[in-house]
Order: sequence, then C-alpha cells, then structure tokens
Amino acid sequence: MKYMLLIYSDPTHELTEAEGESMMTDYFAFTQRIVDSGEMISGEPLQGPETATCVTVRDGANAVTDGMFAETKEVLGGYYLVDVASRDRAEELAAQIPTAKWGRIEVRPLMELPEGQA
Repeated sequence: MKYMLLIYSDPTHELTEAEGESMMTDYFAFTQRIVDSGEMISGEPLQGPETATCVTVRDGANAVTDGMFAETKEVLGGYYLVDVASRDRAEELAAQIPTAKWGRIEVRPLMELPEGQA
C-alpha cells in the first residue's frame, strides 16, 4: 500500500551548523535505506513557506495570494511517498525520518481509485 510521509517542522527551530550537517547525513542515509529496500517511490524537500502561493476559484474567478493559507507553527517541509506492506511499516519508517525528533511526520495512505480513473 502507498503512503505519504509528510514532514512538518517548526521553521523557527534552529540547528547549529554541526547539527544541520548531521541531520543531512541522517536524511541521506534514511533515503538510501528505503531506496535499497525498494519501498521508496519518491520524495523531495520543499522550499520555505514564504515561496508559496495559494490559488482559489470562486464563482469562476481565480485568485492567487502570496504565502500559506493558514497561520500555523509547523510547516510542510517535504515528503516521502513509499510503497510498504502495512501501516505499521509506514509508521516505522516515519519514526526514522530525522525531523521526527523535533517535528512531526504525518502518515497518510493514498486513496486507491478505480481502474482507469487515475
């Protein structure tokens, strides 16, 4: 089953240079493990929320606004899309994502669409 592992963190959480380097090393190692296990489909970090725009359509008119829609202490910083045997395995992988130590990882299954509707 496919799961999104959504990585949320507080953008004000500051790391020292050494902590940042260690975190990146941990991310590269985690990513390589799930590539090697065949569980990774894709994953990418996102640019900061200050680069976001929000699009809404009301009465047929498009509106684009700068920034995030909601005020929040945590922001979506990236994701992994994995294909694993169970929710337990998805949660096990989520716990290995370095940001889980100070942020939050949301584990959400993908909706399966009927054949021909994907």
